[in-house]
Amino acid sequence: MLEITTLNGHRAIRLENKDLRVTILPQKGADIYELIHLPSGVQFLMHTPWGLKPPSVQPPTDFLENYEGGWQVLFPNINDACQYRGREIPFHGEAALLAWQDEVLTNRADEVRLRLWVDCRLTPFRLEREVILREGEKALYLKETLTNLDDQRWDFVWCQHLVLGGDFIEEGCQIELPARRITTPPVVYEPQTARLAEGQDSEWPFAQGCSGETIDMRHIPGPQAHSHDDGMLWELERGEYKVRNARLNLSFGVEWDKEVFPYVMFWMPYGGAELPPLTGIYGVGLEPTSAPYPLAQAVEAGLAHSLDGGHSLETEITVRVEEG
Repeated sequence: MLEITTLNGHRAIRLENKDLRVTILPQKGADIYELIHLPSGVQFLMHTPWGLKPPSVQPPTDFLENYEGGWQVLFPNINDACQYRGREIPFHGEAALLAWQDEVLTNRADEVRLRLWVDCRLTPFRLEREVILREGEKALYLKETLTNLDDQRWDFVWCQHLVLGGDFIEEGCQIELPARRITTPPVVYEPQTARLAEGQDSEWPFAQGCSGETIDMRHIPGPQAHSHDDGMLWELERGEYKVRNARLNLSFGVEWDKEVFPYVMFWMPYGGAELPPLTGIYGVGLEPTSAPYPLAQAVEAGLAHSLDGGHSLETEITVRVEEG
């Protein structure tokens, strides 16, 4: 089933089978706003305490201006704003700030397919995403295509900004992720609530705490941890992870092509974000990304992806929900 509706002034498209409901906001960066396991009613994605605000009269210029949580596409930049080819590329890029177009490809009882696409303004790229739900499957399939519309080669950083929370993330949840290394930034964002030592390069799943203790990063604490950290996971064996909630008897898994996304940005707002507008949020971001740095720094380090003029790059992402 596919339904077009409105959420707090935003055009919303709901895709649903007997197991999953997925809600997308096309004109708000094609955000995946909800991902719900219908038999249990569990919503997997983190929402901010203030929720989804109505659309503003002027298009947003900052990612955090109306950040409601959920899942965004970050492109062609992650993290800090940077200068690239004489252009100011904003924090977390521009794709999440733009209105995407959409069309329904299939709306049958056994399958629904939705296509979304946007042409960037600061770089000559088109991003396309096909969203697929099939009856009888607890899985969400995404087929994504990136096309360079120019005749020159351009660089990019591409990230799936997927943050889990909602009814799913709580103390006792466990992360399964086949990485070998975890690094932390040389300067932490909020040192007063950081629990991880800055500037470290450790062997996953263990990291060094601020007091020198060893922390098993697979264990997710509750919001009473009052911590806020960022990390980057490297040297993946496979492009996949799974988060388990034993109390709910549910797991949430993501699979992707690690040649396209060879890193995972690990965001840990475990109740300790104090600076607005993120004050008080609780969740965990496990975000497949093409490079570990903002675009200009990734280019300098030789870690940015690039695409020749007129060429396209296709990739697939699958989300699987398991019971038991």
